[in-house]
Amino acid sequence: MEPMTNTGDATATAHEAPTDETTAEETGRNANRSTTPESEGFKSFIGGRWAERDEALPPARPQAAFAAARRATVSEAFPGQRLVIPAGDMKQRANDTDYPFRAHSAFAHLTGWGSDSEPGAILVLEPTGDAGHDATVYFRERAGRDSEEFYANPAIGEFWIGPRPSLAHVAADLQLATRGIADFEAVLHGVDTATLVVREADAAVTERIDHARLRFAAEEALSTNASDAPFSLEVNAEHEPDAELARVLSELRLVKDEFEVAELRAAVDATERGFTEVLTELPRITSEVRGERVIEGVFATRARLDGNDVGYASIAAAGPHATILHWTRNDGPVVPGDLVLLDAGVEMDSYYTADITRTFPVNGTFSPVQRQVYEAVLEAADAAFRIVRPGAVFREIHAAAMQVIAARTAEWGFLPVPAEESLRPENQFHRRYMVHGTSHHLGLDVHDCAQARRSMYMDGVLEPGMVFTIEPGLYFQADDLSVPEEFRGIGVRIEDDILVTADGAENLSVRIPRTVDEVEAWVRGARG
Repeated sequence: MEPMTNTGDATATAHEAPTDETTAEETGRNANRSTTPESEGFKSFIGGRWAERDEALPPARPQAAFAAARRATVSEAFPGQRLVIPAGDMKQRANDTDYPFRAHSAFAHLTGWGSDSEPGAILVLEPTGDAGHDATVYFRERAGRDSEEFYANPAIGEFWIGPRPSLAHVAADLQLATRGIADFEAVLHGVDTATLVVREADAAVTERIDHARLRFAAEEALSTNASDAPFSLEVNAEHEPDAELARVLSELRLVKDEFEVAELRAAVDATERGFTEVLTELPRITSEVRGERVIEGVFATRARLDGNDVGYASIAAAGPHATILHWTRNDGPVVPGDLVLLDAGVEMDSYYTADITRTFPVNGTFSPVQRQVYEAVLEAADAAFRIVRPGAVFREIHAAAMQVIAARTAEWGFLPVPAEESLRPENQFHRRYMVHGTSHHLGLDVHDCAQARRSMYMDGVLEPGMVFTIEPGLYFQADDLSVPEEFRGIGVRIEDDILVTADGAENLSVRIPRTVDEVEAWVRGARG
């Protein structure tokens, strides 16, 4: 646990200037902190005799040009409208500790700022007279070493969290205009009802934008109300046009650019290393009561070494836990003879993440029933992959996988009707054993582009540059009496990350063993 200090502005957000007054919540967060010296002598001593900073400006980061092109596309979609895209702020975990900060994906996409982004930063696209926009990032600049903030504010002080960038540094790095967060007040004063905000990115910023829009609407109504009759003003608090901004930003990410594809390749490569490292630790994994936790920890170590973090909570599911789709407790044993379903992905410092699942036998050999289930899932995955090409419809991928799942479960006698009847929309009996979808888009978010229109997503036509998963599975719960006993407790999923190319598709994760023979050799080779 980090040391603690006591300051009145320790929990001030980057959206407002710190004050000497604290709320009851802030008082509670600071209640057990020691007192920082307040004498003028101490302040003078701690503020002096520091080496000069290296103020050399960095070159533009590689993604800066790509981010500029994305902003230009957004600008064209909203001529004459002010757009506010916050990064978000720190989120409290408990008392005076916070969760690791991750900027909102829309902010990262339009700025190129990733894991090194500043909490509380805000991107504003200000309309210009030529229907374009000027882009500015507002954030709280680092404090001078002669300020109390430098040593007494654990939220932003460099004594506590390390060096922070200057406005000039970020401007050079991102190739964007930058201003101090205090200047965002001027933006708020200029807000009109046409101003849009990414609502879920930062609740505090959204609330201030909402209030500013209400104020503008009220003032406009007063100025145009010629009669003395009372008038009522009803403004939708959710401000429906904001949803249009979220949609456009989401659909902008459906097709990845060159930088994004390269980052996703790197994420897949790092994930492959993490999976192999898990297998090398199988002797230790099987010796621990919570072996699943060892799997989770080994993979998390690789994610932190090669990237920013895991892209989502890893699923390290052994034995019957593999039949639970979102098993993230990861507190069970790993027993020889069982299967392990590992669903995990490394998130790069740019925030682009892989999402890969492999299912492997702990002892290096599939049992006959495990092999039977695994080969059916692999058949479904390969059938879905063969559908992928420019011009195909996204939903066809799922349909191809379901044809195999229905055929195999009917063949095994698990369905009350033949496969053809089960595939009818009103039946879908085979979905008992695979209730999830086969594919989702992948990028900055593990379920990317989630606010895109259905016509652009599920009913969308595939284009080169799209990246998504293919992840069929079969899950037979331990207490499922609709299947023979030998199937119960077996869960298998195979998930790969797929890039649509100009003439077909590329499986980005194909180097990670997929067939029964490859997986068995992989496990045995890693164990030595």
